[in-house]
Amino acid sequence: MLSVKFFNEPFFAKTLIVFVGMFFFISKSFAQLGSVEGEWGSYASDAGSTKYTSLSEINRENFDKLEIAWAWTSIDGELDLEGMLGSDADDISFGRLQATPLMVEGVLYMITALNQVVALDATSGELLWSFDPQAYLSGYSISPLGYHHRGVAYWSDGTESRILFATNDGYLHSLNANTGVPDAAFRGGRIDMTDGIPRADRELLDYSGAVPLGTVSPPIVVGDVLVVNQITSNRPHYKERPPTWVRGYNIRSGQLIWTFHTIPQGGEFGVETWQEESWRYTGNGGVWTQMSADLELGYVYLPTEAPTNDYYGGHRPGDNLFTQSVVALNALTGERAWHFQMIHHGLWDYDTPAAPNLMNLTVDGREIRALAQVTKQGWAYVFDRATGVPVWPIPELPVPEGMIPGERTSPTQPFPTKPPAFALQGLTEDDLIDFTPELRAEALDIIDSYVYGPIFTPASLPDQSTGKRGTIFVPSAGGGANWPGAGFDPESNVLFVPASNGAFTPYMGTLPADESNFRYYRLQNRGVVGPRGLPLLKPPYSTITAFDMNRGEILWQVPNGDKMARVDAHPALDGLDLPPLGGGGRHPVLVTSTLLIHGQDMGYGPNLIARDKATGDELARIELSGTPQSAPMSYAVDSKQYIAIGINDAPTPKLVVFALPTSLGKNE
Repeated sequence: MLSVKFFNEPFFAKTLIVFVGMFFFISKSFAQLGSVEGEWGSYASDAGSTKYTSLSEINRENFDKLEIAWAWTSIDGELDLEGMLGSDADDISFGRLQATPLMVEGVLYMITALNQVVALDATSGELLWSFDPQAYLSGYSISPLGYHHRGVAYWSDGTESRILFATNDGYLHSLNANTGVPDAAFRGGRIDMTDGIPRADRELLDYSGAVPLGTVSPPIVVGDVLVVNQITSNRPHYKERPPTWVRGYNIRSGQLIWTFHTIPQGGEFGVETWQEESWRYTGNGGVWTQMSADLELGYVYLPTEAPTNDYYGGHRPGDNLFTQSVVALNALTGERAWHFQMIHHGLWDYDTPAAPNLMNLTVDGREIRALAQVTKQGWAYVFDRATGVPVWPIPELPVPEGMIPGERTSPTQPFPTKPPAFALQGLTEDDLIDFTPELRAEALDIIDSYVYGPIFTPASLPDQSTGKRGTIFVPSAGGGANWPGAGFDPESNVLFVPASNGAFTPYMGTLPADESNFRYYRLQNRGVVGPRGLPLLKPPYSTITAFDMNRGEILWQVPNGDKMARVDAHPALDGLDLPPLGGGGRHPVLVTSTLLIHGQDMGYGPNLIARDKATGDELARIELSGTPQSAPMSYAVDSKQYIAIGINDAPTPKLVVFALPTSLGKNE
């Protein structure tokens, strides 16, 4: 049973002034200029995913004076999971509070790790209503990371307003934003997203290739169309998985308007890139992360993932459109406007991991409506977002051939010429840890047991005759960039990219015939441990890079933090003067008119950091009581600015909201 709780009846009257506010929001968002009038109406501030706000009350002079204005503890902790699920409750965790709330008309809208949706008063944290879709009743999360969710979408026509979201168990919901009551006109308020998807089945993991679908990211609103993505399980180990198509729904009626086949079907454009008719059975290939849209062009931009079997493609010969691409669709019709495939025939699990950032640039005197897509492989690919033409050349260059029997790799991959890479790419001896000559020698011995080389060196099988244990990937499958994405300052045209540098190897092999029909499969992801338990690579291990996007050049790059606990305390390094290590992790950024703000952890104690946007210098930090989990956001009510971030404050995560003391704010 679905359940709704109501808390503050006078709240319903707040719709009286929505029309003027929403009209202003929509008109301003055409230019991708961030949040408007202190609101935060989309997951990443605006539909263009800038993560920018023009608010300026909080600045370099007073950031360190921030205090907790209020904190809200997730209601997931109030659920009687054991009573509902019995022993299955032991497998459910709700610590990943990764959602970034929206703020519209003085109300925050938030989704929890277990997919409960709440409305909170933006000035006090008072719970106005909650809605529980009970997505946890299966006892199983579609994501290998367990239960989590990153956000909801907001829609209003000036008279009515809705909160829209899809759940981990594959249902699409529409709620009245004022009450939290399901919208009956939206096909009863709930739509089964498995309908019409080949091989999608709610009977979990039956080894027939039929598996369920779900969602961990917010949908995106383009006019009256809701664009929804979905993911599927990486179990069972069969090549026949559901394709994760992208769909457009009418927000008023719930009618399915269009379906875009991210894996083309018979007779469609791109189907020839799935040789041997592998399009008939291959799954995945859609979008698991956030999306962006240009509300003026009416385009929605899809950052697509890898097809089924991330590291072996012998079952799916060909380039495999539209996987690992940026695809621009007409949001009204679902028709493809343009696409660019960033990885042909993917073998590295380099899913396109984040929403593209939309920006208006001036390049060599030309005004360009641009799109920048940050990637796991450590590049930002930049296009004219109306035409798909690269802003700077992206030539096809030769890459290493496949080494696993039956594999047919693409002979080339696209290599951007600008901007430069923001993460380490490929592995050479010069990239190894070198704090002491002894450690460097040990690192050389370690990599001698692996295959390694430039970026796009594919996976290999362990070989007892040579002693090789597989291929080292740099970046790792976790990427240079990942779902935290990037933030953009539309005033300076600077893109800020948090990233990590790491090495790992997929341990490849075979599974029993009664458990899999893959020829080869990644049996385990293995980090490549360096000498004496230290990292294999030189620091920094996480960075933030600022790009001047008018020139396609790095403005600055800084480590995210100087220290790293397991390195600082290592006896082999006692007394050494270490360089900045970048041990603060890869966290989403918030860009304001005055600051660059992000979380930090991994050996520091958790903090909220403020940086100088022009130099990357750390200006101040605020201690957090738990590890930062979500992308931070900022909003204002009655000219008072707030910053909100989700943290894992055990045993139950919290949304923590900061503001300046009244004596320092603009209200006095």
